[in-house]
Amino acid sequence: MKLEKDGGVFPEIYAPSEETFKFLEDVLTEVIALFPSKLIHIGGDEAPKKQWEASKLAQDIIKREGLKDEHELQSYFIRRIEKFLNSKGRNIIGWDEILEGGLAPNATVMSWRGEKGGIQAAKMHHNVVMTPTRFCYFDFYQTKDRTNEPLAIGGNTSVEQVYSYNPSPKELTKEEQKYILGAQANVWTEYIKTPEQVEYMVLPRLTALSEVVWSSYETKDWNDFQTRLIHLTKRYEALGLNYAKHSLEIKTEK
Repeated sequence: MKLEKDGGVFPEIYAPSEETFKFLEDVLTEVIALFPSKLIHIGGDEAPKKQWEASKLAQDIIKREGLKDEHELQSYFIRRIEKFLNSKGRNIIGWDEILEGGLAPNATVMSWRGEKGGIQAAKMHHNVVMTPTRFCYFDFYQTKDRTNEPLAIGGNTSVEQVYSYNPSPKELTKEEQKYILGAQANVWTEYIKTPEQVEYMVLPRLTALSEVVWSSYETKDWNDFQTRLIHLTKRYEALGLNYAKHSLEIKTEK
């Protein structure tokens, strides 16, 4: 199995042509037929604009539509896809880059580059899923001591860090916090070879995030969680799951 270690960001980007929109609408029509979900995830992240900057077609569309720049061209692209999906009774969800150049009317935002995008979207009364890298990226290392850890993409997200997360930022009013739907963990597999390694990266961090989203921030107790986690690992073992055992050695710093 080849591991993609170039970060997954490439210069290629869709040409904003009518042929492209027809192709994407055909693909999405098939997706709609297969899945009943009200939300369709369209991505929208990590889209370098260099090819659009050099494209006569892209520049002509920017001029024709009265757009300011390539970021607004991306917004134009997203809005067209949203309009199509809305016509089929669905709404779009995308990464926080879809905020750049103006947010499509009914879009739900997934805030991964920190919480700023989620806060911005919630203040605009758009639904938000919080998934910032610092707390919710489970392809990051679980400990600062990487000597005995499997190769990971980088960063560090410990179980304690995950457990400390509050998906409802204090920058939002009570009314604005209602637009925070919850949080999501992400496990990108460029550096992960097997299902067993996925389990290792996920557990017990996913257990910690589950309690984050199912409990009120005020009632969480890290010491109590650690005690319960020791018992929960017996269930992992009964199910034959591969989990990070070093997480049980973490103690609250004094």
